[in-house]
Amino acid sequence: MAEPIDAGPVETPGSTAAPGAKPEVGKWLAVYTLGRLAIAAALVALLWALGLPGTPGFLFGVLLAMPVAYLVLGPVRTKLTTALVARAEQKERLRTELRGTDPLD
Repeated sequence: MAEPIDAGPVETPGSTAAPGAKPEVGKWLAVYTLGRLAIAAALVALLWALGLPGTPGFLFGVLLAMPVAYLVLGPVRTKLTTALVARAEQKERLRTELRGTDPLD
């Protein structure tokens, strides 16, 4: 049976946090979530202003918000992903220290 290949630590662009620093996951998650909500609200309001009534305008606005948020919030999503990876690495490092084993063994 083949053993899984460990590629080592994941290098992420823009990762400038010190090894002991706490990743800012909460901040970037809040910015990304509020950005998604603001984009959806703006598109729904725009469609309602253009004359698309009630529920169809709401549903179409929410549907359009997905690709627009993907394009507009790319840098924020990258920073959020970087913070999540840093937090996962920090948690794994702490688990390893508590176990007293080397992760490369």
